[in-house]
Amino acid sequence: MQNDIFGKAITAYFETKKEQIITVQNEDFDDDEILVSYLFRDYQQMPEIEKKALQLSKGKVLDVGSGAGSHSLYLQNKNKLEVTAIDTSVGAIEICEKRGVLNAIAEDFYAHKGNYDTILLLMNGSGIIGKLNNFNSFFDQLKRLLAPNGNVFIDSSDLIFLFENENGEFWVDAAKGYYGELKYKISYLKNFSETFDWLYVDFNTLKRACQVNGFNCELIMEGTHYDFLARLTLS
Repeated sequence: MQNDIFGKAITAYFETKKEQIITVQNEDFDDDEILVSYLFRDYQQMPEIEKKALQLSKGKVLDVGSGAGSHSLYLQNKNKLEVTAIDTSVGAIEICEKRGVLNAIAEDFYAHKGNYDTILLLMNGSGIIGKLNNFNSFFDQLKRLLAPNGNVFIDSSDLIFLFENENGEFWVDAAKGYYGELKYKISYLKNFSETFDWLYVDFNTLKRACQVNGFNCELIMEGTHYDFLARLTLS
């Protein structure tokens, strides 16, 4: 992430335990806020979707976008699995290591090499795809990383609820492209990122993309508000 906003925030909280906020901005919607302490949550504080993904994880695990390493630590320490945590944030990876993650690498998902039985993309893991037209490169990388009979667990949300009118009907301007393709900026204290693409994808669109790219897509669990967990496996 440009300017390593998450790294700065995660490092400051780890060192001081002083609560701060990461602000997520999109020009079409209200700002969203992330408490930095939430990135350090333990298993009991995790949403049920995340818990389910961790319960189903097995073998060698790749934790993509690991942040402060909460998922990696649980799988490594509680489930005794071999976990590799990767994140583009150098600061976040340094804190992963200080918290005890044994194998943490500051690296982009698309540059990583390895062979894994489980690949985790959680906390709206579809975000790293960026846009629908990046699906091919995303699935190509999964094929390079996934061991035979391996599983990918990815969560996302269907943002259709943002387009509901007072009559309970949904209206989306198709001319603006897919409604889950967003552009974000994030800030922490006086640090600001550049704009970046982030993808929220509904389950049916994800399933169609999987079929085109040689993957099976299974709905594992639905959350409380249009969010879901899916399992991807090679066809």
